[in-house]
Amino acid sequence: MMALMVHLKAVDHLRGKGDRIAKVSFRGLSFYSRVVENCEEVANFNETFRWPIASRLDGNEMLEIQVYNYSKVFSNRLVGTFSMVLQKVAEEGHLELTDTLIDDNNFLIKTSVTIEIRYQPVDRTAGVWSDGELLDVPDDRDGFFTFESDSLLSGHSHGSGSSPGRTLQGSIPTFRKAGKGVFSAMKLGKIKSSRDDHKRGDEPAVLDMDDLDRKAIRLAGTLEPDTISLASVTAVTTNVSNKRSKPDIKMEPSSGRPVDYQISITIIEARQLIGLNMDPVVCVEVGDDKKYTSMKESTNCPYYNEYFVFDFHVPPDVMFDKIIKLSVIHSKNLLRSGTLVGTFKMDVGTVYSQPEHQFYHKWAILSDPNDITAGCKGYIKCDIAVVGKGDNIKTPHKANETDEDDLEGNLLLPEGIPAERQWARFYVKIYRAEGLPKMNTSLMANVKKAIIGENRDLVDPYVQVQYAGQKGKTSVQKSSYEPIWNEQVVFTELFPPLCKRLKVQIRDSDKVNDVAIGTHFIDLRKISNDGDKGFLPTFGPAWVNMYGSTRQYTLMDEHQDLNDGLGEGVSFRARLLLSIAVEILDISSPEILCSTDVQVEMVSNISESATGKMEEFFVFGSFLEATMIDRKIGDKPISFEITIGNYGNQIDGVNKPSSVRRKKKDAENEEEESELIQNSSEDEAEEDADLVSVSTTPPMKPVITDRNYFHLPYFEKKPCIYIKSWWQDQRRRLYNSNMMDKIADKLEEGLNDVQEVIKTEKAFPERRLRGVLEELSVGCSRFVTLANKDIGQSGRTKLDRERLKSCMREMDSMGQQAKQIRTQVKKNTVRDKLKLAQNFLQKLRFLADEPQHSIPDVFVWMMSNHKRIAYARIPSKDILYSMVDEETGKDCSKVKAVFLKLPGKKGFGPAGWTVQAKLELYLWLGLNKQRKDFLSGLPNGFEEMKSAKAGLSLHTMPPVSLVYNMKQVFQLRAHMYQARSLFAADSSGLSDPFARVFFSTHSQVTEVLGETLCPTWDQLLVFDDVELFGEASELRDDPPIIVVEIYDQDTVGKAEFIGRTFAKPTIKMCEEHYGPPRFPPQLEYYQVYRGNSTAGELLAAFELLQIPFNMEEIRRALIAVHNFAVPQIKIGQGGRADLPPLEGPTDSEHGPIIAVPLGIRPVLSRYRIEVLFWGLRDLKRINLAQVDRPRVDIECAGKGVQSALIQNYKKNPNFSTLVKWFEVDLPENELLHPPLNIRVVDCRAFGRYILVGSHAVTTLRRFIYSTPDKTSNNWATAAKLMNGYMVLTNGGSQPRSSPSLSSRTPSHPTGDIIVNMDTEPLVRKMDTVVKLDATSDTVVKVDMTEEESDKKKKKKKKKKGEVEEEEETDERMLDWWSKYFASIETLKGKLRAQEAAQAEAEEREDLEIAAEAAEPDDLLLKGSKTKEKSKDKKSSKDKKKGHQAADGTDNEPVKSRVDELVVYNKELESEYGTFEDWLHTFNLYRGKAGDDDEHALDDDRIVGRFKGSLCMYKLPLSEEITREAGFDPNMGMFQSIPHNDPINVLVRVYVVRATDLHPADINGKADPYIVIKLGKSEVKDKENYISKQLNPVFGKSFDIEATFPMESMLTVSVYDWDLVGTDDLIGETKIDLENRFYSKYRATCGISANYSVHGYNVWRDPMKPSQILAKLCKDGKIDGPHYGPGGKVKVANRIFLGATELEDENGLKKQTEEHLALTVLNRWEEIPRVGCKLVREHVETRPLLNPDKPGIEQGRVEMWVDMFPMDMPAPGPAIDISPRKPKRWLKGQQEDKQDTDVHYHSLTGEGNFNWRFVFPFDYLMAEEKIVISKKESMFSWDETEYKIPPRLTLQVWDADHFSADDFLGAIELDLNRFPRGAKTAKQCSLNMIRNEHELPTISIFKQKRVKGWWPFAARDENDDLELTGKVEAELHLVTAEEAEKSPVGLGRNEPDPLEKPNRPDTTFLWFLSPLKAIRYLVCNRYKWLIIKIVLALLLLIMLGLFLYSMPGYLVKKLLGA
Repeated sequence: MMALMVHLKAVDHLRGKGDRIAKVSFRGLSFYSRVVENCEEVANFNETFRWPIASRLDGNEMLEIQVYNYSKVFSNRLVGTFSMVLQKVAEEGHLELTDTLIDDNNFLIKTSVTIEIRYQPVDRTAGVWSDGELLDVPDDRDGFFTFESDSLLSGHSHGSGSSPGRTLQGSIPTFRKAGKGVFSAMKLGKIKSSRDDHKRGDEPAVLDMDDLDRKAIRLAGTLEPDTISLASVTAVTTNVSNKRSKPDIKMEPSSGRPVDYQISITIIEARQLIGLNMDPVVCVEVGDDKKYTSMKESTNCPYYNEYFVFDFHVPPDVMFDKIIKLSVIHSKNLLRSGTLVGTFKMDVGTVYSQPEHQFYHKWAILSDPNDITAGCKGYIKCDIAVVGKGDNIKTPHKANETDEDDLEGNLLLPEGIPAERQWARFYVKIYRAEGLPKMNTSLMANVKKAIIGENRDLVDPYVQVQYAGQKGKTSVQKSSYEPIWNEQVVFTELFPPLCKRLKVQIRDSDKVNDVAIGTHFIDLRKISNDGDKGFLPTFGPAWVNMYGSTRQYTLMDEHQDLNDGLGEGVSFRARLLLSIAVEILDISSPEILCSTDVQVEMVSNISESATGKMEEFFVFGSFLEATMIDRKIGDKPISFEITIGNYGNQIDGVNKPSSVRRKKKDAENEEEESELIQNSSEDEAEEDADLVSVSTTPPMKPVITDRNYFHLPYFEKKPCIYIKSWWQDQRRRLYNSNMMDKIADKLEEGLNDVQEVIKTEKAFPERRLRGVLEELSVGCSRFVTLANKDIGQSGRTKLDRERLKSCMREMDSMGQQAKQIRTQVKKNTVRDKLKLAQNFLQKLRFLADEPQHSIPDVFVWMMSNHKRIAYARIPSKDILYSMVDEETGKDCSKVKAVFLKLPGKKGFGPAGWTVQAKLELYLWLGLNKQRKDFLSGLPNGFEEMKSAKAGLSLHTMPPVSLVYNMKQVFQLRAHMYQARSLFAADSSGLSDPFARVFFSTHSQVTEVLGETLCPTWDQLLVFDDVELFGEASELRDDPPIIVVEIYDQDTVGKAEFIGRTFAKPTIKMCEEHYGPPRFPPQLEYYQVYRGNSTAGELLAAFELLQIPFNMEEIRRALIAVHNFAVPQIKIGQGGRADLPPLEGPTDSEHGPIIAVPLGIRPVLSRYRIEVLFWGLRDLKRINLAQVDRPRVDIECAGKGVQSALIQNYKKNPNFSTLVKWFEVDLPENELLHPPLNIRVVDCRAFGRYILVGSHAVTTLRRFIYSTPDKTSNNWATAAKLMNGYMVLTNGGSQPRSSPSLSSRTPSHPTGDIIVNMDTEPLVRKMDTVVKLDATSDTVVKVDMTEEESDKKKKKKKKKKGEVEEEEETDERMLDWWSKYFASIETLKGKLRAQEAAQAEAEEREDLEIAAEAAEPDDLLLKGSKTKEKSKDKKSSKDKKKGHQAADGTDNEPVKSRVDELVVYNKELESEYGTFEDWLHTFNLYRGKAGDDDEHALDDDRIVGRFKGSLCMYKLPLSEEITREAGFDPNMGMFQSIPHNDPINVLVRVYVVRATDLHPADINGKADPYIVIKLGKSEVKDKENYISKQLNPVFGKSFDIEATFPMESMLTVSVYDWDLVGTDDLIGETKIDLENRFYSKYRATCGISANYSVHGYNVWRDPMKPSQILAKLCKDGKIDGPHYGPGGKVKVANRIFLGATELEDENGLKKQTEEHLALTVLNRWEEIPRVGCKLVREHVETRPLLNPDKPGIEQGRVEMWVDMFPMDMPAPGPAIDISPRKPKRWLKGQQEDKQDTDVHYHSLTGEGNFNWRFVFPFDYLMAEEKIVISKKESMFSWDETEYKIPPRLTLQVWDADHFSADDFLGAIELDLNRFPRGAKTAKQCSLNMIRNEHELPTISIFKQKRVKGWWPFAARDENDDLELTGKVEAELHLVTAEEAEKSPVGLGRNEPDPLEKPNRPDTTFLWFLSPLKAIRYLVCNRYKWLIIKIVLALLLLIMLGLFLYSMPGYLVKKLLGA
């Protein structure tokens, strides 16, 4: 049992006198010490505490000791706290120390504590606790046990020698007297390393001991012999010791490679456009492509419904930065560009990050870029979708859309962005740049110098900033490598922004064309936070580093793309100092600029120190090995260069930072330097400060390794480099980032493990997950403690402070959540919780990415002949040193395997997969003053060689090379067993693979196996005398990695690369025993990578065995160094004899090939594999000849069987013999089963065989037949294949692949089904598909408030009313479409219900977590708030939507009048597991595999399909099965399957409609028609093409007769009709009819929900339900059906109830059993044993694909297929699904415009008309649309059909004789829902328009006649609505028939004339009786005004008189006259 013990000795330097008590805590468990009474300075506790621990001690865990003043009465007062990281303890196992305490405020106090800690892991590996074993070696001067302690950092040893606790045996040391004592505290004795099994080194999986069964405890990794881990990634990447870091497995850079994208945008309509009488056009821009809609005349709410598609082939980064811009333009025509009304912008990335990559039916808010004070300019309703390759878009189902009128609730904005966005200014300040490369040839410069006589810098830089489609530029600084701009670029955009990235580019101004020098992107999401405690985007002032192509200037730079920001930069280009700030504008302030144009202004300079203090940094690197150097460059000497920024760059880093600044810095650094360089004089310090960096290794000629690769002969002398550089000290940023990265790495590794455990079905994945979450929460809390320290450093920006705060909050809450989730992890919730944990991982990675750079990245270049060949880029944070372990970079002072790759585009594709070179590289980067530890991580046992030039200060100089004088000799054994699913590299679709194994400088190959993708080499490769340098024990913990490359041997030319993988060997040191648990090693699967995609798996094991030396040598060596006797060390006889023996080559034919030895190769047992040969399909020609006599060969593990020969493939492609079998020895462990190969050969004349194609079944698990379970009632029921294929009886549970069908029978994990026969069925709900069980009321009640529920009640009442009204339509009115639309409503309701349920579940989870987390964190509140918002939105939507659904279920009797079918929004196959219940389809491949990322080209390689099945089982099989009645031994396990003779079938294809077709014509439309192919027959429906439609309704059925198996693949294509030229294919879908026909799901003809013999729901199948039921029962050998009285039927012990009466055409009722039988069929899945869900009457939605655009959907088609065998009674006629004819409301056409006469000279503002408008139109009831057919233009060939909403527009104009008429006002009424007119003119007000949503609405189609007053409105100058008049109107709707019966005239004409309006006479007589006219004109309007004016005049006159006479009177008075 593992334990941690702490011996608390004493506490010292206490103040005062009193009682003391101590509390010691570890892993959340605290112990209190006893109370020490009346002690003064010292409290002697002398107590030991022990914690038994279940999981290994982690180096990051903390021990805390708190000392209190004890008081009996009051609470104890804290004196101080001591906490330490237990890293040292975990490594050493024992530690004694004295350290000071810190008080509450983290200040050090004098009090100190003395403790001793011991840790005993289970296998006693971490150090042994016996003191007597130490040799008394002369003490070394650093002393190993004196710890430097910085309170938190206790336990860092100094010294680079070997550390204590390391073994010595087996190595030859040669010790040196100088320097550090190597032998210090060296222990001898058999010591096993702490990390026993390298994979399970730190697995804290075993946390709760109680419920473990002992077997499952992996004590430090002792495995049961049968377990195996897919070591795909984990084997290499799990890191154990701390000397090496993980290699990166994937090689190729994924960004920068172009991909296909398609952006589809539908502009549906616009509303509330601001402006009078507009003719709006919508312009859609994506990037630089523009498309326009048609123009709609004089309307503010145009309806377009136009679809646009943009295709791109660009890299993802470029795509996501493109801006989508929608703008509305008013009255644009050929001559004028029109005026802009408003625009809306958003980047493509925002759309792509939406769920399903799309916005569907959302309203975009338009704003005017030229006037930001204006507010909203209108709304556009649109759909936007972005499809990348392989994305499939789920289109929400299109049907009558009624619920999108709520503009505010459906805005086109991502979730969490407020509807009211404000304008903001984005200030990007550009200060200065450094380190620019030269961008002109020096030739020009020399000419200039000759003429002008001055030396100029060769670059003219300026900065260009791009954001949201706008660009701003700074001024150009002529000829300057260090330009200073001090300018700011100001953008004005809406905030929060919908464009995520800001692009900053330094460009070189040139007369011809400007080129980019470097580009940097700033992601606004990373520099802001939208939470409650968030902050606006802010950045810097900080330096950003720019990377791009190499720095030499060439005229044509091949890597110019890199400078534009595409792909990974291969060299440092420059650094730019910039800052970003955002200010929200207050639009009301008067002095604001209205336009959004980009401004450029000057800003003031900032101080040098603003970005941090300049510090001197030191980079050290050592090249331990350089191997796998590509042979192309092997002939010239090679050197390696390391650069950081421009430092160290000797070829082209010309432009050094100006020497001025450098000297200034040196002055500051002098004191520090002199301290560092002890005993050196001042001037030497100066010299050292200018220490010449050594940045390249000396050139060396490579040596051959093998045919492909070379290596450099470094052997014991390892070259080193070191560079000094000066940067602003911003390490803190990198430290925080490193901490988060480490937590994330650990989490990722843990999650991979959990997935591995789940995948391999091992026990207890939940434990591992709990451990992972535990680690995460510990890590998070550790982060919060450490990150807290970095307050008050110079150069910290606002972003640093805010990011720190938000990171601490997020990490804290993440820790809480992880704790919380950990408690909820149960066996059944593992997968869900795993998903949550993966969200954590994404969030951590996002947080860890630091937006403000500091130190540039380090580049390693391989140089040959002064040319740069290949490079690796290492982020500087990964190698950055810190005193605190967590903050150190993951590769700092570790040896890392680095693979060099070609720069830029050269690295794409095959060239990028070959390794250019593999380095074992050691790197260290840190402050120069912390330099003393820079060698500490190197493998021990070296001497430093200094450079000769160094002079006096030798010992401070870094070494230029290391010489190792300790080496170990090993033997490597590579057990190469087999590989599977390799990449097909030959044109035959196979490969001839061999593997090449590299280890250190050695390589060997396996033999080549011909023509296979699954080679079983079974070969042991032995590498003798592998020399590794360094100390044995270190190597044992951490050997170098092994690289395995797999190639395809070609007869000509060089072998072709297939893929590569990495492995780590298991190591045996010579003193260890070769035996369990570690030896012999287990075979493991390693994932093989080719670029970034996988290319197979390798099953192998590797062991590295140390070869012992003669011990005398060691003794002599020891005595030579230390003059003391060494006791005789007894270890084996030396030499090879100790190694486990190798069995010699047994196979005489193959020569000396050694097979994999017995203990390692898997244990085999006997299996029988039965093969069902059904037939071959769609075989393509091979070498131009048709396949005529094919045969199938099956092979597995060297054994196999051949099918019968098909004599004539054309006539009958099925096999005559159905079942054959063979026996084979396979591993017991299912995971190790080799693949099974299926090959098809064609037998040609003269005994020639030609390979047609092949298929490898990689995993046989799903075909394993498990023996029956004796306990179940009927043993035959349980016999089943692994994933539920019931072969015995053609029944069984569902395939696992289709979760939607989760079988109704409870199953054990092993796959046995136990059916409890007599219980009720698990689900007793009828018609699950038809009615919405999911929605009952729950959907609508999401968060319902009082008023809403009231509203719902009202609505319900009204609904019922409405429904009753509608129900008056009789049965004859209903047709198939009624059924279809009803079903679509149901489908929508279901989808909504699922969404709501999902949202609710997520919500609940969030809230639970929040509630239980101790402090409900802002993050969570924020989370739940946004959810609340979305939920409110959703629920309000649901109330609008959900009514049809929910009310439907409430008023069920009313609703279910219309029978329904099932509408699937996907293919039927995906619902029913591709109908492979017993007949499987295997694709046959031929030809080379494509190298596209997702193997997307595999479809082109398919040359045919083999149909059949497999079944494998262990022998011997129990006899009971074979004894069953009717068992046919010839058929083996495939009993009761149908025969495969040809069969004639009538196939009836119904095509309902197509949606979202890809436009095929220039006008953005298509003229689609249908083509159906089946075998040789083809039906073209060309004459019935539908003009200019992208959503055509076909409504057609086609009958085709076919013969299976010859014609079984049905193709339904949609073509585009063209008048001239050939028709283009838009898209096609293929359906395998044969699998459907034979499936037990009975997909021949869907079963409807109700049985009726007439009407729209007539039964389609020639077999009645009762016949079908009888047949199913007979085939399944089950009892029944027995029909009983009272509507009961019994099948196999289930009883079903149903109706028994049937109504015929004449309404007569008669008795029938059909309803009962149908009830059983609809619930067939409840029948035990054979039950399954039968296919219902349905419509499936299939994606249309076009072979030219693989993987991108071109639209969808809704259809279904019925099949009827010809030997059965003929089916009835096809159902009529032809599209509904629109109801004619009067005969007529066009969008009508009609005017009244003019009411001239109205003086009162009243116009009397008495005028009748007659509008004829065609109307579709179901879709609520008017149908218009008209020619688009005068050139159109035929009419186009449009569907537009029925809207009536009334406008009032003022007629002028000479000028244009003036528009006064308008109102638009949607005839389906418009406000009821007011009874009187007085009650009529603007509110009828403003509050449209709240008022009760009516529909003219229900009311038929409406009369009332409606308001006219127009917008005034301020864009506010104002009332401009009222109109009294009567609307009357009549059908065409009624109109013919009672005709009316237009205007006031006959028939049924209207009388003349009563217009006052004055109107005509104003010049005869002017007074009367004046009375009307003036008096009515201005009566009061006139009275006021008269009064005012009187007053004025009086005042004037008063003033006039006043002086006279005054004089009179004064003079007394």
